[in-house]
Amino acid sequence: MTNKPTPTETQNLPIHECWALLRGVSVGRLAVWVTDHPDIFPINYTVDHGTVVFRTGTGTKLAAVHGDHPVAMEADGVDADTGIAWSVVVKGSSETLSSTEDLLDSFSLRLFPWQSGHKDTFVRISPTEVTGRRFRVTPPAEWWTAQANAPKASPE
Repeated sequence: MTNKPTPTETQNLPIHECWALLRGVSVGRLAVWVTDHPDIFPINYTVDHGTVVFRTGTGTKLAAVHGDHPVAMEADGVDADTGIAWSVVVKGSSETLSSTEDLLDSFSLRLFPWQSGHKDTFVRISPTEVTGRRFRVTPPAEWWTAQANAPKASPE
């Protein structure tokens, strides 16, 4: 069996492959619950012993990860040569690193935020579920038609 799905096939990934893919990129999206609605933020992250760690500063993201709601983190990628894409989602609980040992260990992580500013809080996502999939990106010629951009009649 090959790791390259056919054009109509979506392949569910085993957990070890999900972690390998997550280790290969450093940017993802963090989904959190903020007061009465979901919100999503880009994050730079690293994988650390079966968890995901990112840095943040004071603000909405930090306040949300201190809440009682679970979080989700998603990362993806695509091989431009083969047209094979992947997406991995990590769901779980989050906690800020506060013990001296955790904080000292966190400084050895290769974690470099893209945006400047004080990002001195390290947050760990401990997963309850990790899922992933791989699929072939459909070329636009297969789903785009001339009718897609045609003027539409008024709904009246």
